[in-house]
Amino acid sequence: LDELAVVDPVARVLRLKGRPANKGLILIAADFSQLERYCGTLDRLDEARRREVRSTWPGPHTWLFSAAAACPPWVRGAHPTVAVRVTAHPVAAQLCRLSGRALVSPSANPSGAEPARSAEEVAALFGDRIDAVVTGEVGAAANVTPITDAVTGETVRA
Repeated sequence: LDELAVVDPVARVLRLKGRPANKGLILIAADFSQLERYCGTLDRLDEARRREVRSTWPGPHTWLFSAAAACPPWVRGAHPTVAVRVTAHPVAAQLCRLSGRALVSPSANPSGAEPARSAEEVAALFGDRIDAVVTGEVGAAANVTPITDAVTGETVRA
């Protein structure tokens, strides 16, 4: 899939959410190999940090890595980092496997609103402005995922 072919759908998601492109997006993947083109390898981290990152994946933990040269600005926004997660959610992971790539993973809500927790809530928020809703169980986490800087270990979002 041509990288330019994904720009319009991502721009559409940003418009639907009312989210500025400079904020960046989280990428999710079925495994870390789908993320390496955007942020390089885990080998760039010290051994303790590699263990820490691996201990949280797959799972609901987002890490900030230095953005690779191949990471498009519409993913990282105005940041030198890229936010990535290896998801444990079976439907999301399967979508990544089927597409063969990492996917953007914004919350299902207009910016500033509470995230939708069901297909019905998504439909109510976005109506006919979206093409489809993939149904499945919502993850067990009640809150947003924590975000940690993979280089410094600093918690960005608890």
